[in-house]
Amino acid sequence: MNMSDYVIMTDSCCDLSAELAAELELEVLPLRLELEGRSYRNLLDGGEIGFQEFYAKVRSGAMPVTSAVNVGEFEAAMRPILEAGKDILCLCFSSALSTTYQSAVIAGRELEEDFPERKVRVVDSLCASMGQGLFVWLCAQEKKKGKTLEEVLDFAEGAKGNICHWFTVDDLNHLKRGGRVSAAAALFGTMLSVKPVLHVDKEGRLIPMEKCRGRKASLLALVDHMEKTAVDPERYPVFISHGDCREDAEFVAEEVRRRLGVREVYIHYVGPVIGSHTGAGVMTLFFVGRER
Repeated sequence: MNMSDYVIMTDSCCDLSAELAAELELEVLPLRLELEGRSYRNLLDGGEIGFQEFYAKVRSGAMPVTSAVNVGEFEAAMRPILEAGKDILCLCFSSALSTTYQSAVIAGRELEEDFPERKVRVVDSLCASMGQGLFVWLCAQEKKKGKTLEEVLDFAEGAKGNICHWFTVDDLNHLKRGGRVSAAAALFGTMLSVKPVLHVDKEGRLIPMEKCRGRKASLLALVDHMEKTAVDPERYPVFISHGDCREDAEFVAEEVRRRLGVREVYIHYVGPVIGSHTGAGVMTLFFVGRER
């Protein structure tokens, strides 16, 4: 059997475009959201709720509730792959932000009992949004080079601490409401002119790091942080996801090209599940760095 006969699986919190996910040959499981009495899957192509439609609802005050991929959904997606004689490397959204990772671990354990000759390896990426996307992209490049599942697993465990996540939100209220930032974040206040800059730490948690005066300053702060810790910026791609503020994303992309010599930038929406917690106007910057 071909040594590389395995599938890389992830979840929709990677926020990759559907085209890129297809090109990388990923199996992607959607998280869900409940919005105005309806349930939607967070499909990468926005097939059940469009990105702009979603953010328009959030801007007008809708308060979505999100749910993780559950054990049954993982099992249903994993079983046919194992039946086809392939192994699985599953790269999951940060366990500090969702139970998705835990569900994958449970499903994998149960299925390994049914398929003792197969492997299901599950990685807690400690990443979020297109930071997870960058992490999955890097792992997929290793697979393309012909690396075995175990080799890519080792690579993944080593690389996740180098996926730097910096982002700013228009206001902290969405994150506070969803309980996704520490209580200390309350000290950051909610003055509209003060824009918080946050990062995802080594434990995969959202941590407010500084306050900026105004939006432009907060966008430039993202680039400043990249300047401090980026590794080989001309060699690795940069991933930028946004909460329906494409112009801001283009501005930051231009800055990292100009200041750091970045060659490849992938821009896409922050999907509706993560967008439910950040609100509209979230702007992110993900890159390979020395440490988080």
